[in-house]
Amino acid sequence: MTEQKTHLKGVVILLLTSLIWGVSFVSQSVGAETIEPFTFMGIRTLMGATVLVPFIFVRGRMARRKLNSEQIAARNRQNAKTFIYGGIIGIFLAAATNIQQYAFTFPGANAGKIAFITAMYMFFVPIFGLFIKKRISLLTWLCIIFGFIGLYFLCFKSGESFSVNTGDIVTLACAVFFTFQILLIEKFAPECDGIKLSCVEFYTAGIITLVLMLIFDNPTWSGLRHGGIALLYSGIMSCGIAYTMQVIGQKYCEATVASLLMCMESVFAAIASAILLHEHLSGRELIGCAVMFTAIIISQISDFFKQKTVRN
Repeated sequence: MTEQKTHLKGVVILLLTSLIWGVSFVSQSVGAETIEPFTFMGIRTLMGATVLVPFIFVRGRMARRKLNSEQIAARNRQNAKTFIYGGIIGIFLAAATNIQQYAFTFPGANAGKIAFITAMYMFFVPIFGLFIKKRISLLTWLCIIFGFIGLYFLCFKSGESFSVNTGDIVTLACAVFFTFQILLIEKFAPECDGIKLSCVEFYTAGIITLVLMLIFDNPTWSGLRHGGIALLYSGIMSCGIAYTMQVIGQKYCEATVASLLMCMESVFAAIASAILLHEHLSGRELIGCAVMFTAIIISQISDFFKQKTVRN
């Protein structure tokens, strides 16, 4: 398998993606006060997909005028692939996000612990990558470990024990599904239009979650109205824009590095909560943020020098 290189463009896009996701934790926290989990996730995902439709339509009409019949046929073949691949990725996205929400229903559920276990995809992505002959450098492994240590400081308060319960095992399944979602995007994104791929992914995940909403939730107009602003941000920014940026960013970023960058959402979530919800960041949490930032910087500096050495 050809080794994918990481470019600065991909790093910047994925860091911006993590920033939007981090701020979205605030909107999800606010929205959860009045909107049930499957209702929130289903509507936001379908909203994210719908936001992309006008852009895809207008861009497609403009591009079609410049294409000959052979190019149009090639575009149609690409669209068919995009529909299939987006549907597959959407199934994994729906499983990951809804299993994560389900984990909150277990006794002893803890947001910090769930965020920490979900981030296990930092390890799962390179481990699963070994089965498809993806080589990971020792320094990258060390950066992942340090990133995980930073995440531990960020998610767990001083003196808080780590005991495993059923909810934790369920969350671990969520991390596995996110791992496959990341690896599938790395595999399929180069063959597809990134925005169309995201749109199909969102509609697939949204429809699945909408069915779960009708089975398990009892949505009310009052709840939707009170959580409307949070739902709009989460749907348009976190889903429509950020998940699309993930697809585009992963075209220029190796999956292991991408998983490390995307875990920065936990750091941005802590900072956003401190700014927007006036939550206090403890010294322990600040250390966690600093360690994660350091791991990211070291991984990117080492990658820069490695690529420079190869070019020379």
